[in-house]
Amino acid sequence: MLKIILLLIFVIHGMIHLLGFIKAYKITEVDQLTKEISKPMGLFWLLAAVLFTITFILFLLNNKLCLITGSGAVIISQLLIFYSWQDAKFGTIANIVIILILIIGYGSWRFENQYNRDVAGALKRTDKIKSAMVTESDIQSLPLIVQKYLRYTGVINKPRVENVKIIFDGEMRGKGKDWFTFSSEQYNFFDTPTRLFYMKGNIMKITVPGYHAYKNGTATMRIKLFGLIPIIDIKGRALDTTETVTFFNDMCIMAPAALIDKRIKWEEVDSTCVRGIFINNGIRISALLYFNDLGQLINFISDDRYEVSDMKKYRFSTPVSEYKEMNGIRIATHGETVWQYPEGNFTYGKFDLQSIEYNVK
Repeated sequence: MLKIILLLIFVIHGMIHLLGFIKAYKITEVDQLTKEISKPMGLFWLLAAVLFTITFILFLLNNKLCLITGSGAVIISQLLIFYSWQDAKFGTIANIVIILILIIGYGSWRFENQYNRDVAGALKRTDKIKSAMVTESDIQSLPLIVQKYLRYTGVINKPRVENVKIIFDGEMRGKGKDWFTFSSEQYNFFDTPTRLFYMKGNIMKITVPGYHAYKNGTATMRIKLFGLIPIIDIKGRALDTTETVTFFNDMCIMAPAALIDKRIKWEEVDSTCVRGIFINNGIRISALLYFNDLGQLINFISDDRYEVSDMKKYRFSTPVSEYKEMNGIRIATHGETVWQYPEGNFTYGKFDLQSIEYNVK
């Protein structure tokens, strides 16, 4: 509804500027404008209307050029309003609203652009890597249940994973708070462990973007209202450890072919459970991986992850289900993120896989 109202402001405000053009060229009587308008000035009224119309279309298409066309439209519009102040002064209110929209749009674009630049840099780094195939000999040293999992997912005789692009829809919530919906896009890179996760949360009908960046053991987490106002800005050793767990979790669930990585050490617990120990940039984390009789990974449990709201460690788990074949790989398409607090389990995230792509160029 809010977006519709904003779009109507663009359209109506733009159309009003046609009145200046119509009066200048005496196409018909325009009683709303009492001051005489010359034909050259009438062309500027027309230009403002055209720019507002173009901005409206670009805004609908989510094209960032609307920031440029919209700024130009507002500048021309306000100069024209000053020229015909007595007749057009209330148009200033619409221009102020549009300026605020553009500022918010610029903030969101700039915030997301940092993610896009990081992705582009990492893709450039991995673009020329030629992936060998994952073979039976690659998995012989792994625990039997992990071998079964890799065979079940279908990664044998498929290319090794250099990177993966993942898109989720889902719901999240904080402790004691209501659920909100989100969509996310992320890239993981495995040559130098990197996880770039960009999320757009829908909180009280306002889009709140967040960016988690993990680059070879160093992590940052930033959430900004409109991409401008910091809500969360965290970094430090605890977050580095937390995101190392998250990166390993992604390897296990979203990129099973990556489990042949030599940075992972394995310990067999029983026929359906193994402990994976992942070491990166001096950070050592571990997790228990649980499998069913089909060879499907069904849960991942770690005691090494911090809850960022209080920076304390709690047991963290990600039960997964609904295996489907996507791009030739059988993979879990639904997962939940669960904190096991002393007072009981708390599910704070639900993730539904929308698409996944390996070895993006």
